[in-house]
Amino acid sequence: MVNMNVKVIADSCCEIPEKYKNDPRIEIIPLWLEIGDYRILDDKDFNQAEFLAQVAASPLVPHSACPSPDKYMEAMECDAENVFVVTLSAKLSGSYNSAVLGRSLYLEEHEGETPAKNIHIIDSKSAASGESQMLAKVLELAEEDMSFEEMRDALEAYRDSVTTFFVLDNLDVFKKNGRLTGIKSLVVSTLNIKLVCAGDDGVVVQAGQGIGIKKALIRMTQIARSKLTPEIAATRHLMITDVACPDRAAFCRRLMEEGGMKFREYSNMEARGVSSLYGCDGGIIMTY
Repeated sequence: MVNMNVKVIADSCCEIPEKYKNDPRIEIIPLWLEIGDYRILDDKDFNQAEFLAQVAASPLVPHSACPSPDKYMEAMECDAENVFVVTLSAKLSGSYNSAVLGRSLYLEEHEGETPAKNIHIIDSKSAASGESQMLAKVLELAEEDMSFEEMRDALEAYRDSVTTFFVLDNLDVFKKNGRLTGIKSLVVSTLNIKLVCAGDDGVVVQAGQGIGIKKALIRMTQIARSKLTPEIAATRHLMITDVACPDRAAFCRRLMEEGGMKFREYSNMEARGVSSLYGCDGGIIMTY
């Protein structure tokens, strides 16, 4: 039986795996996406093709804006006693701090009420499918006989075990939005060198590179496999977010499996708005 006493709230950089698409315990809080005067919410009506066309046609750098604390507070107004909020890395976005403030506002408004609601904010220290990993883990743990405190501690430990890699065709949006502070220098784009990037405690670092997108994806999977054993892979959920390139996602999965890594579960998800903004057309984010 589904445990309805648990709710998971996530910002809209979190893609939802297919098996959870209609789960009533999930609520997504949208970020704003902006390109000059063009401003839209990253919600259920997001049109990826239209947005990518806007990005390609505009000389301006696109930006995102995190949800307000009020939006998180409103989502916490629910019947579930145990609420878990998953956000983008606090070192990449203000979403985490906004959620923390939303929790404070909620608790202040409901002070003295019984039963008291348990609310935990999880800094994913990642993005995209890195957040998806945490969302899925909340719902997995919800089906086990665990207290709120046990779930909280298990989620924090799991978060610290999640590994994130990505390869983008274009790093300009990341660079111009100040999201590449962990990379000291960038190679000349005219050389067609694509960087393999990784998450390191919530910031982006360079893990490798390849000439052309195919070699970069091959290099990414080589590095990813080097940090795994087949025994560990068999316990993990491989998740890949793609920005309008499911063929690249399938290619990466095949390389991981041909390298001896058979995962417990696999999910390929189309990028939502925030991932499309920063990942640009052709981007791949892989986590396990």
